[in-house]
Amino acid sequence: MQGLIIDYAGVLDQNSEDQRRWQELIEAVKAKEISVGILSNEEAEGETADAIREWEFRGEVDAVVLSGEIGSEKPERAAFQAAADAVGQDLADCVMIDDDIMNVRAAVEYGMIGILHTAFERTAVEIQSLFDVEGEF
Repeated sequence: MQGLIIDYAGVLDQNSEDQRRWQELIEAVKAKEISVGILSNEEAEGETADAIREWEFRGEVDAVVLSGEIGSEKPERAAFQAAADAVGQDLADCVMIDDDIMNVRAAVEYGMIGILHTAFERTAVEIQSLFDVEGEF
């Protein structure tokens, strides 16, 4: 696996403590030379879109893909493909994290590894295992 793609709403848009933990985990994943991106069904404009783009502007992720910019939404294959392309990886080399089971299911059907996010601690353990990342987050 060479790419990690993360949903925003319901995953990264948590309280400041969970955001800090996500930032540390993502930093550790990137240290393993793994490309990291955000894929959100968000519109192209607005406060939420700006908040998502901040992750890329700050260098915390390599790319942000918003459905409002690309004209397709998860669970459409084109949305996942756009995110994989944005991080420079094949779909089959990416892991998708989402809090919507239908999006996770679609990602798996398209050849990705899918992780259903329900709690940071659970998702972190799965990411650490898949990308051989050590540490406490």
